[in-house]
Amino acid sequence: MRKADHGGGRRDFLRAAAVGAGGAVLWPARPRAAEPTPAEQANVKLVNDFCAVWSAPMDTGRLRPFLAPDCIYRPTESTPAQTGSDAIIESLGQFVGAATFCEFEVVDTFARGSIVVNERWDRFTLPSRTVEWHGVGVFYIVDGRIAEWSDFTIL
Repeated sequence: MRKADHGGGRRDFLRAAAVGAGGAVLWPARPRAAEPTPAEQANVKLVNDFCAVWSAPMDTGRLRPFLAPDCIYRPTESTPAQTGSDAIIESLGQFVGAATFCEFEVVDTFARGSIVVNERWDRFTLPSRTVEWHGVGVFYIVDGRIAEWSDFTIL
């Protein structure tokens, strides 16, 4: 009976390993994402401008131009969604209306098409307490307005 010849040997294996290792060294360390499109840049600007509006004294009416009339907002991953810009603004007003300090500190933002994701620290000083929240906001943009906004807590 004849032994199967799988070709090559130790030298071929070592040669292939050296070529593979050399290729790994020459390959870029991190793949680079494509540059954002003009639409993605506009979407990021919209969300960043929206986050910049959060300051004390908080006038929730300044949020209206950013929100689609039928916007959907989920304040956290464990709360039910609110629908409609009027209901959202009213609800936010109840929470932050008496704040002496409001801030959305945006740590990082990126867009993929009509979706914008940002990592933020939200800070509020209310008469009875101070609130600091670290999370990620996911925004869906339609026709230059926020159609959906969901926040997710980073523990």
